[in-house]
Amino acid sequence: MLMRTDPFRELDRLTQQVLGTSARPAVMPMDAWREGDKFIVEFDLPGVTADSLNLDVERNVLTVHAERQERGEGQEMIVSERPRGVFSRQLFLGENLATDSIEANYENGVLRVTIPVAEKAKPRKIEISSQPSKQAINA
Repeated sequence: MLMRTDPFRELDRLTQQVLGTSARPAVMPMDAWREGDKFIVEFDLPGVTADSLNLDVERNVLTVHAERQERGEGQEMIVSERPRGVFSRQLFLGENLATDSIEANYENGVLRVTIPVAEKAKPRKIEISSQPSKQAINA
């Protein structure tokens, strides 16, 4: 089978994945895990100021917006590998999470979002009742 490759298209695809485009910004690397009755999500956002972060929840969709400012004019860039501009990422949250109790903390370039499990979704013990059965006595 003969396959035709276009090295420029591959380079363009790789560039879009790393740097993003205006329609689809570069990704925010993240880790997510569960600790007891909380889900923790951490986003790597080095070089982003806390003022430029925005976190919204609407209909169980968590949206993170961040902006890394452009360099000032008059600077001659030698190498520019870190993406700049606006970044956005959405997480679809399940119904079993308490979206009204989300907490967020930004420290050392890492945004940590803590999402508790909703009370209604936590496991609970169900009591089993038993009534003493009446036995008939045959004479």
